[in-house]
Amino acid sequence: MATYTVTHKYLLDDYAVLQLLTPSEVVVGGAITVTGVDATFNGSYTVYALPQYLYLGIDTEGDLIYDYQVPIQNQVLYAKTASNVDRVASTGSLAYTPVCTWITATNIEDWLGIGTATAGDAAFLTQCAAAANQFCYRRRQESGYIDSVSTSPSSDVTLGTIMYGGALYRQRGSMDQFASFDGMATAPVVGLSGMVKQLLGIDRPQVA
Repeated sequence: MATYTVTHKYLLDDYAVLQLLTPSEVVVGGAITVTGVDATFNGSYTVYALPQYLYLGIDTEGDLIYDYQVPIQNQVLYAKTASNVDRVASTGSLAYTPVCTWITATNIEDWLGIGTATAGDAAFLTQCAAAANQFCYRRRQESGYIDSVSTSPSSDVTLGTIMYGGALYRQRGSMDQFASFDGMATAPVVGLSGMVKQLLGIDRPQVA
């Protein structure tokens, strides 16, 4: 869980805006929890926008309006039906906890084809699934995707996440490569291979 300090607050036309002290990993569509601000702003919400300018309200079409002469960094905007509040300094915090659950330990176990896992293996498979979920979600977020944390965006992403989780399992007990009994050669680590990157859609060219 990441927690960020709130420095300012305001509310116009049923949209609340909080300014954070530091840059955050919050994304549009992400779930946030606001505490310690006040009764109007506190609660659990879905992020609607991350404006970089002063929010002025909505127009007749319902679109958000900004003052592009007044840049304000690290803002988080969410829907909140309440009376308008002028922009003022504030205290409090915003918590962002994206827990991705695209795949399970069973998915990795089936992909590896290891049959019925022992208790120790099952615990490690669960850890690999959790790590793969969070890592693959974060890498896609860094590449500009906005995904649900509860449902994989597509079957190729699901397979890429499973393959990465399987690679983590296979590297168990090894520092830099897959464990091997062959002393004549080493097996390369392919956890984030070209195929996995292709399935996840990451490292794609950034174009306008």
